[in-house]
Amino acid sequence: MELLQQAFGLVTGTIIPFLVVLTLIVFIHEMGHYLAGRWCGIGITAFSVGFGPEIAGFNDRHGTRWKLCAIPLGGYVKFHGDEDAASTPDYDKLGGLTDEERSRTFLGAALWKRAVTVAAGPIANFVLAIAIFSVTFATYGRQVADPVVAEVRESSAAAAAGILPGDLLVSIDGAPVRTFDDVRRYVSVRPEVPIVVTIRRDGESQDLRMVPQRTELSDQFGNKMEVGVIGIVTNEATGNFRVVEYGPLQAIGQGALQSWYIVTGTFDYLANVVTGRMKADQIGGPIRVAQASGQMATLGVAALLQLAAVLSVSIGLLNLMPVPVLDGGHLMFYAVEALRGRPVGPRTQEIAFRIGMALILMLTVFATWNDTFGRLG
Repeated sequence: MELLQQAFGLVTGTIIPFLVVLTLIVFIHEMGHYLAGRWCGIGITAFSVGFGPEIAGFNDRHGTRWKLCAIPLGGYVKFHGDEDAASTPDYDKLGGLTDEERSRTFLGAALWKRAVTVAAGPIANFVLAIAIFSVTFATYGRQVADPVVAEVRESSAAAAAGILPGDLLVSIDGAPVRTFDDVRRYVSVRPEVPIVVTIRRDGESQDLRMVPQRTELSDQFGNKMEVGVIGIVTNEATGNFRVVEYGPLQAIGQGALQSWYIVTGTFDYLANVVTGRMKADQIGGPIRVAQASGQMATLGVAALLQLAAVLSVSIGLLNLMPVPVLDGGHLMFYAVEALRGRPVGPRTQEIAFRIGMALILMLTVFATWNDTFGRLG
């Protein structure tokens, strides 16, 4: 009985939230490809959520097979002239088509149409994230605090630099800060990187130099991460905690800004990994996403949707990487085609796709290792 209860808890508390988040992100990504392809006049054979055997589906009036498949770890749009779900051109079939029929295939479409269709998937992911953040901000508002110091930790970078309780942080490295979150966001991705903090004390401004310390922190679920900290704390009284409400247009602007923070934070993190200032243990795969989905689900629908927004941005960025097999790899080939005046040869593309697939598999293995063993140390 206990084993059944554990299994039921795993399904309802982790697996179902994970599948909800993943299905939403995949569906929107593939819908971007689908809508752009339709707009460009490219025929579409299938729209699939998941891989493997079909569980359910139907044909629409345009001849597209919409289906839900058994392995819910991705999806695809199959265009006319594609041999498989990976959009490999079926050259044998393409050779027997008329010019008009070929123009409705993906390979036969104009270069700009192919580029727009491919780019639309990642773009749809960014749009989804902005939409989720916008709705959240418009519905619930946003809690903010002024960047005023209530406490300075002993032996911290801030203490060594001379920051005192009551100081107002005005800017960091010349970039203005308006909330305490602005300070945290900027400092967290700069461990062991010298920064200049401008404070205002007794009506006068001072520039204080300090180096954020690399520190391991835990979130409310016990997940550990290394970030840069300078050792300052605010509280409700000193920071003037409040909820800022946004109108529709303001909420969209804030949603776009929040999505941009995720983009820049991702690149900052990767740069820190390359330079050795941070560990690569925050690169996770499906297991970590499933765990995070279950954790966010305990906080409510809004928290789960915000996780979906963060993951949507991450997947959009990943797909734009110039790696063959990914959307960014296709766009790279189209850029080469535009410069050369002719497409890259099939043999070259085949070799590049194999290399790209190997890179993706290596990343998947690394992420899965992090998910299962990376935190044990």
